[in-house]
Amino acid sequence: MPGQASTITKIVARQIFDSRGKPTVEVDLTTGQGMFRAAVPSGKSTGIHEACELRDGDKSMYQGAGVLTVVKNVNEILAPAMLGMDVTKQAEIDQKMIELDGTDNKGKLGANGILAVSMAACRAGAAARGVPLYQHIADLAGNPRPVLPVPSFNVINGGVHAGNALAPQEFMILPVGASGFEEAMRMGTETYHTLRSIIQNKYGLNAVNVGDEGGFAPPIDTFEAALDLLTEAIAAAGYTGKIKIGMDPASSEFFRESGEYDLNFKAATNNGSGRRTSAEMVELYKQLVAKYDVIFIEDPLSEDDWAGFADITRELGSQYEIIGDDLLCTNPKRIQRAIESKACNALLLKVNQIGTISESIKAVQLAKSAGWGVLTSHRSGETADDFIADLSVGLSTGHIKSGAPARSERVNKYNQLIRIEQELGSKAVYAGDNWRFISISA
Repeated sequence: MPGQASTITKIVARQIFDSRGKPTVEVDLTTGQGMFRAAVPSGKSTGIHEACELRDGDKSMYQGAGVLTVVKNVNEILAPAMLGMDVTKQAEIDQKMIELDGTDNKGKLGANGILAVSMAACRAGAAARGVPLYQHIADLAGNPRPVLPVPSFNVINGGVHAGNALAPQEFMILPVGASGFEEAMRMGTETYHTLRSIIQNKYGLNAVNVGDEGGFAPPIDTFEAALDLLTEAIAAAGYTGKIKIGMDPASSEFFRESGEYDLNFKAATNNGSGRRTSAEMVELYKQLVAKYDVIFIEDPLSEDDWAGFADITRELGSQYEIIGDDLLCTNPKRIQRAIESKACNALLLKVNQIGTISESIKAVQLAKSAGWGVLTSHRSGETADDFIADLSVGLSTGHIKSGAPARSERVNKYNQLIRIEQELGSKAVYAGDNWRFISISA
């Protein structure tokens, strides 16, 4: 019967491990259609305004990072309450869990447990309707045309993701000039391996060991050094003009109580020469985008530097994407504030920052209603779950970052996008040069 196919009959949560070897939450949700599984990621560079990733705190087990409390919350509180609910009604399922938690940040039951159930329910809803996951998400959002995103490959690492002295956290390459997603993968992987050879020749074999997200961490310490390497690799691979550059300084990590940004925060000896005011950071970014083929800057300033974000958006926003990650935390309230204050012009979409699929969709709808771009993102602690690939297509976010074209928990998101492109066939649309402005309304 159709009702049985969409009715939740069982939910079971368990503790599994992410790509960094830390515990995380996985949920199996069963309907008459079968069992549907989802696992949640975990960030290392996290914003203070993110929904609560609940951990056990028992230092005798997993250094306090266990999630058995969340597993218990899912199995004993959420599961009984969700039985009999219709998985095709995503908003009702998510709202029920929000009400059961009853806090502003999902701190009672844990956003990590709530999200696992929400993702599994979304998969089950797609199956009950007999449509692919990306199409189900598109329908939930009222999006008439799913679009394949431009991959944003994180190929050089710094910040808290690497042991070098480089303060900014990520430097990315985006094949906007590709004709389709599979060609974008070819362009990206060729440039990635070209970059590997360049770094190895300059700095030795140890410099091409990869980090959490598959990027390299050469012994460099300035924005310019990283951007020079990328420019050289793109040219050597033959893709100048077709591959652009994105940056994620993750500036909250080197923002100090003095109100300054310390670009030498990882240096063994720090004489204070790397300190910059918010205005000086904006000037630095203006110089960088004038010199290099950069198209976006994510978190150029700290998570509560609203004035600094407004300054850089006023200065650069007409030509470049200024993305809010820690500033926004995929939270509609913070997105609305940013729209009103013109603090940025793009959203970084991380589902575990907000905790449900319905709220993630609302965040994207709000951002796009303001004419913003949206970048779908993984986390540094990932799982084999490839949900965000379908999410990026279903919401037509225009671009997606899932790390370098290396490490299976990164590449499996890109591989899923290849499958989706093949499934769509002649109907497949690749964002390409239009990566920044894609509406999700008819």
